[in-house]
Amino acid sequence: MIISKTREEIEIMRESALIVSKTLGMIAAEIKPGVTTLELDQKAEEFIRDHGAVPGFKGLYGCPSTLLTSVNEQVVHGLPTNKPIEEGDIVSVDCGALKNEYYGDHAYTFEVGEVAEETRKLLQVTKESLYVGIREFKMGNRVGDVGSAIQKYTEAHGYGVVRDLVGHGLGKKMHEEPNMPNYGKRGWGKKFVEGMVVAIEPMINMGTKNIKQLKDGWTIVTRDGKPSAHFEHDVALVDGKPELLSTFAYVYQALGIESDEENEFRATPFVI
Repeated sequence: MIISKTREEIEIMRESALIVSKTLGMIAAEIKPGVTTLELDQKAEEFIRDHGAVPGFKGLYGCPSTLLTSVNEQVVHGLPTNKPIEEGDIVSVDCGALKNEYYGDHAYTFEVGEVAEETRKLLQVTKESLYVGIREFKMGNRVGDVGSAIQKYTEAHGYGVVRDLVGHGLGKKMHEEPNMPNYGKRGWGKKFVEGMVVAIEPMINMGTKNIKQLKDGWTIVTRDGKPSAHFEHDVALVDGKPELLSTFAYVYQALGIESDEENEFRATPFVI
């Protein structure tokens, strides 16, 4: 069952989402060659708690960390380690926060120094596909419309769309209905309803769509060892249209990037 939220609940969820967005902005300033993902994880937990929330992932389903940090061929659910990040790596940082009983859940894939051009293109197309999908999250559409749009956009570039992992509804639970695949057929699946909130999160591989889980029981990697990218936003259906609750603005501020990509999904431009 899809759980619709009131305007008041959506504003509470925006608080949780923005704590995650601010955490990712802090990480953007810290992530560099020589830093370990375990160090990033410790900084993120402290940051989230200092902002009046608790880590959304830690303890959930037995997760031992605040962040899930997936490097290069790791798709998602990578556990933080003491291995230093290297020049040319890409790192997906997935983060959750729980405040006032509601979750935020948000992810960004970072470039570490100079990365290969083909890898940079993978990140660009994956992030673009996130907004392609968000545009289809509107009244009258269904789950398959979002997935179909993401799939069509990324497969046109020759990439593999992960099938075994999906986006999801969001609220008082980290995972609510509906599941939000990044593939599908137009007109298929549950119909969107006013007030629903979802986490849309393309997980796109440079090569095969096929994945496997490592022996740690968490980390998911591509079967061919090629890089994977992951971007995620929290989105509410407000007045029949998609409205972003999360933002990459804090990441962009830290990285010195100018972007207006989110403006079409906000009633007013986001200001830090």
